[in-house]
Amino acid sequence: MKKNKFILPFKLIIISLIIFLAKCFIVGYIWKKSKASDYFKIKEVIIRNSDTADLSYLTGRNIFSIDLKKESRYILESYPDYSSINVVKILPNRLFVDFIKRNPVALVKLYKYFALDEEGVLFAAPAQPEELGLPLILGLETKIFGPKPGRKYNIKEIVFALETIKEIKRNQALKNYKIKKIDVTSRANAILFISLPQQTSAYSVGQAAIMPEGLLEVRLGADNIEEKVAILGGIFTQGKFDLGNIKYIDLRFKGPVIKNKDAK
Repeated sequence: MKKNKFILPFKLIIISLIIFLAKCFIVGYIWKKSKASDYFKIKEVIIRNSDTADLSYLTGRNIFSIDLKKESRYILESYPDYSSINVVKILPNRLFVDFIKRNPVALVKLYKYFALDEEGVLFAAPAQPEELGLPLILGLETKIFGPKPGRKYNIKEIVFALETIKEIKRNQALKNYKIKKIDVTSRANAILFISLPQQTSAYSVGQAAIMPEGLLEVRLGADNIEEKVAILGGIFTQGKFDLGNIKYIDLRFKGPVIKNKDAK
């Protein structure tokens, strides 16, 4: 018994191939005409979250010729104060550009003040230091030369400072206290300055004096930051210490050393 073989007709193959090539030609022709058409030339660039960005160079270009990822990278290089740039096409002839601002978590004092985000990227401070109320990181003048906005600095001192800020914020006992300064000139002898709130102190019968806001010095050292911040939180919550009378707390050794201002 002979087996029937299925043979695709040669003419059908040729016709199918012709139809496929014709479709490719038509699509290519339409694409070429679309790219040349004024109808698809960018007439407007809509910008969100930036009042200073100038993207007028994009107008007049064909919307299909825009490489979104490449354009996003290029714009970000020009505007390093932003963490990311999202570019979206709105057919037929508009672009939407969303600027995502960097979130400053600290300030760094170099030849001028720079803001620092949680990833260790330096950028221009959005306001005067006193207006921001952010921790000020000191001691990096000899560690960072020619600071470049938009660049990530993964040096040990910055990593240490960011970790300290993160742990202080995470600790429930310290959440109502602000970090004023972190001096990382020497990481082994790093010093933290915590702002103490104003306190009311009685100085005579029926009268009271408002004590000004003070700074508490905490000597941290470079290691075991999480553990040391936990110890510091414990000292703050014990209630047996007058924080306003403490000159410094030293956490560099096995046990915390507390020195009062009136101690000899």
